[in-house]
Amino acid sequence: MEHSTETGESDALYVQLQNEAASLNTIHEMLGSGKWTMDFDESGVMTRVNWSDEFRRMLGYHDQYDFPDVLESWSNLLHPEDKERVLNEFNETIADYSGQKTYDVEYRLLTKNRGYRWYRAVGKPTRRPDGSPITYVGVFLDITDQKEMMSKLAHQQESLNAALREANQANKAKTAFLSNMSHEIRTPMNAIIGLNNIALNDPTISAQTREYLEKIGTSAHHLLGIINDILDMSRIESGRMIIKSEEFSFAKMIEQVNTIVSGQCNDKGLQYDCRTVGKIEDYYIGDDMKLRQMLINILGNAVKFTPEGGTVSFIIEDVKRFNDQATLRFIIRDTGIGISKDFLPHIFDAFSQEDSSLTSKFGSTGLGLPITKSIVELMNGRIEVESEKGEGTTFTVTVTLTQADRTVGETDEFELHPHEMNVLVIDDDRIACDHAQLVLSHLGITCETVLSGEEAVEMVRIRHTRREDFNLILVDWKMPGMDGVETTRQIRSIVGDDTPIIILTSYTWEDIEGEAREAGVDTFASKPLFAGTVMDEFRAAFRKKNPNPTRPVVDLKDRRILLAEDVEVNAEIMMMVLSLRDMVVEHAQNGKIAVKMYQDHEPGYYDAILMDMRMPEMDGLEATRTIRASDQVDAKTIPIIALTANAFDEDVQRSMQAGLNAHLSKPVEPDLLFETLEELLAE
Repeated sequence: MEHSTETGESDALYVQLQNEAASLNTIHEMLGSGKWTMDFDESGVMTRVNWSDEFRRMLGYHDQYDFPDVLESWSNLLHPEDKERVLNEFNETIADYSGQKTYDVEYRLLTKNRGYRWYRAVGKPTRRPDGSPITYVGVFLDITDQKEMMSKLAHQQESLNAALREANQANKAKTAFLSNMSHEIRTPMNAIIGLNNIALNDPTISAQTREYLEKIGTSAHHLLGIINDILDMSRIESGRMIIKSEEFSFAKMIEQVNTIVSGQCNDKGLQYDCRTVGKIEDYYIGDDMKLRQMLINILGNAVKFTPEGGTVSFIIEDVKRFNDQATLRFIIRDTGIGISKDFLPHIFDAFSQEDSSLTSKFGSTGLGLPITKSIVELMNGRIEVESEKGEGTTFTVTVTLTQADRTVGETDEFELHPHEMNVLVIDDDRIACDHAQLVLSHLGITCETVLSGEEAVEMVRIRHTRREDFNLILVDWKMPGMDGVETTRQIRSIVGDDTPIIILTSYTWEDIEGEAREAGVDTFASKPLFAGTVMDEFRAAFRKKNPNPTRPVVDLKDRRILLAEDVEVNAEIMMMVLSLRDMVVEHAQNGKIAVKMYQDHEPGYYDAILMDMRMPEMDGLEATRTIRASDQVDAKTIPIIALTANAFDEDVQRSMQAGLNAHLSKPVEPDLLFETLEELLAE
């Protein structure tokens, strides 16, 4: 029985060896590698080493007698730096009677005629039941080319990493430089614009001096626009421009765009038209500031490059909706000078101009469209342009916004019941009337339309006789025959002052505002019509007719302001600006002094703090944090406003994190400063 068992085990080992040899030959043929075998006796002593012909040829030995079958022949060829490591690995594999360890080593061997080359050897002993080795078999592969390639790749990778580090350092240096330059430029600009505003408020200046000052102001704001463009481009290039996702009033955003652009068109003698196609919501979720900037850039270019008597049109289309996403298309057309086919592919390149003479003629930096394209792409949108030289240009921008849950009227200060309202729309444009009817019907408002002032007066007269006056009347300004102002005047003679009347227009209304209000117009709204605009303007008109005496009005007179500003001229200008509203100002030369002045007075002594950000001793952020952390009763509530030349988004974020209530970039517009103070002091 015992003899039979031993015979069976030997047969099994023989079969195993045959199978492994066949597998090894297959691998050997696939790899084109050398093969080696080592035989051991029952006591574990190596009895024979066999190198395949391919193994010998790989080392440059073509005659078997040149490379005898002894282990020392191989080990003597090992590179001195590899020898100890390789032999230890070899011996550990043999000594591992568990059979778990595999020999897999890379090393250098000295060839006969090519010096040292890299090889990889992989092998594993076949073992008896007691774990002792029988045959050690393995393959041998020349990996010199791969090693050299890996070494080159590693060197290239290190070179790339070094270049990337240098680029990052250069980018940081550029960002720091631009930030400092922004601060250094904005600081004197603050003085220029501040003093200019103060001078314009002087009623004793001559008409010629006023004209000079207005030109200074225009030039200063133009320079400020260039600075902002360069900073925007820097943010885009460094990947630091962030697209926000917040609920905003789309209607108000478009109204602001139209107010700016229609004013520019009116000044230049251009016809401006803005229309909406489809159901445009009043509220969306997105970045309204970037959206506004993008639209004003394109529309501003359209106005700039369209000669007097031309046309600029702005169409807003509701393209597609899916779940809570709404895709909008903005189409901006002009009848301007156009763009040549050769230059069209370069229109979005930074600092590019088709004709360098246009820079001086139109005052362009060549950054507006590259910034616009970057903003659109950051919104995952698309921008396209078509143009013919001398025929005009069409820009098409497609973006997707998230629909907001908010509906018009949710935050109404006055309770309104749209389904009980009856509105009259007066416009000679049939499309405008149809659009108004569509927009208002979505709110449940009953809407009637007429195409002329004469028809409107007659309809109002009939309704008034029946004591069924309209709740609201929307009237276009420019109509043939009887315009909006005269129509309003005649309607007022019928219905009196009770019915709110709003003038709708694509133009600026400053030139006719006095005459229109005298005729009975309550307020004005820009085309195209939005439901939210109607409700907002209706509330505005309603407040005028029904003022709320309990509504708090903030008076800035005698308010005590702590001003922290290290630049003396800036401090003097700011004190003069604040004095325009009769505020009392105490000046601190740096943040450390400001903190001490605040802490040395009783709570409530100061109404607000204006804090410059870059100051010696202690900067504005640290001063604000120190004040907020103090034990004064009003430490957490006193309004602190940043007045800073730091214009990057992250500067605003740092201000908010430090506890500032608002962040106003220098040069500070006086009206914006007063409005901010009124808002914060009313809380």
